[in-house]
Amino acid sequence: MKKYPWLLAALLLVALARPAGAVVLLNQEQALKQMFAAGLKVTPDVRLLTDGQVAAVKEQLGGKWTLYPAGSKSAEGTENDSVTFFFATKDDKPTGVALIEVQPGKWGPVKYIVAMDMTGKVVNLAVMSYVEQRGRPISTRRFLGQFIGKTGKSPITVGKDIDAVSGATISSRATAFAVKKVVALYEAVFPAGEEKGE
Repeated sequence: MKKYPWLLAALLLVALARPAGAVVLLNQEQALKQMFAAGLKVTPDVRLLTDGQVAAVKEQLGGKWTLYPAGSKSAEGTENDSVTFFFATKDDKPTGVALIEVQPGKWGPVKYIVAMDMTGKVVNLAVMSYVEQRGRPISTRRFLGQFIGKTGKSPITVGKDIDAVSGATISSRATAFAVKKVVALYEAVFPAGEEKGE
């Protein structure tokens, strides 16, 4: 390489410039175990979304279904016609619910799992996978802890009640949007007082 220092420099630039590969932190089974206490039964509940429910969710999200960042290398999201709620039950009584949500990041999709209590308050969340070069900071408890306790009445917005990770603003916004969407989906499909997990 002493003969070709320019080649070494070129290879280094290519390595630094390319996006990071996908990083999987949790599969679905691991994510659900992390969201709920041990010993709870977790059951999927697939719900078809009505036009009214989709409209209600989009209203909470400023008219959007995904937060597609300018210049993103990620595929743009499409509206789902169904959503899977994962209900945790104890003695046949629902104690919590989780949803898996994918949002486009700068370099690729970021997959989240968000758990709520039966009132729709966020009690736990995790990043399941990401393609971001700065993805690791958004998967830390330090960042994700800001979302615990948020409800449909919370702004859940970077710059308001959520502080972005320095150098990972797009990923921080994607996380806030994903959490806000999960809460909005739960409230739209299971309005207050409706039986859940049945």
